Amino acid sequence: MFYNSRKENSLEAAVTMAELVYHSIARKIRKTHGNAVLSILVNLLQLAIMVMAFYLMFSILGLRKTAVRGDFLLYLMSGIFLYMTHTKTLGAVAGAEGPTSPMMLHAPMNTIVAIMSAALSALYLQVLALSLILFIYYMGFEKFVIEDAAGAFGMLLLAWFGGLAIGTVLLALKPWFPGTVQIFTLIYQRANMIASGKMFLANTLPGFMLAMFDWNPLFHIIDQARGFIFINYTPRYSTIKYAIIVYGVILMLGLIGEFYTRRNSSLSWGAKR
Repeated sequence: MFYNSRKENSLEAAVTMAELVYHSIARKIRKTHGNAVLSILVNLLQLAIMVMAFYLMFSILGLRKTAVRGDFLLYLMSGIFLYMTHTKTLGAVAGAEGPTSPMMLHAPMNTIVAIMSAALSALYLQVLALSLILFIYYMGFEKFVIEDAAGAFGMLLLAWFGGLAIGTVLLALKPWFPGTVQIFTLIYQRANMIASGKMFLANTLPGFMLAMFDWNPLFHIIDQARGFIFINYTPRYSTIKYAIIVYGVILMLGLIGEFYTRRNSSLSWGAKR
């Protein structure tokens, strides 16, 4: 594509980048459905169905007594919202346009814009969907109280950041190992149904079970989020610092890998695969 390049100052470059990301986010949201409202409704239904499924499971198996003292549905939603935000972001970033995508022919589009638009569109859809669910639950069913809403939302952003970090690594590896990356993404998302610990409280787990979950940064994030949400719960076996360090290192590795892949990409990859 022909592109009339000219020097831009820092402010102009930032505005151009922001405009590109905005239009890419709108395109991502409309990608599944022509109507953006339908994309939001699909995410809303997915979250609501998962909450109801876990509510029935806990009720039938008699596991409600293992939950924290407080609103039981809020306990379930605290884990499911963070898990869904993490996995949806990971899937969106891993499936973003790579260096050989036809979209990269349209200057000044680049892979960083594709990554950011995929991540932010996933965050937008999840935050809007969970806000609607909490609003409906508060107005129609139960007047709940969140002890530290800012801290709980910070944990949601940290779960989103983790999905962005791991998704970036998978996006960098996808041109080299497309089949393997697809299988790993599916396994990781399914495994975190249990490994994220959204059904447990770290404080109530025995030592041998705690060792099965505390390697996972998402487990720490969900446990810390419940500490911010419920006044009756103080996390003792999880830490925010661990999640920030692990996901920060993973993101740096992903960006390095993405840069290497972009420098060595070939249009023939798309023809071969």
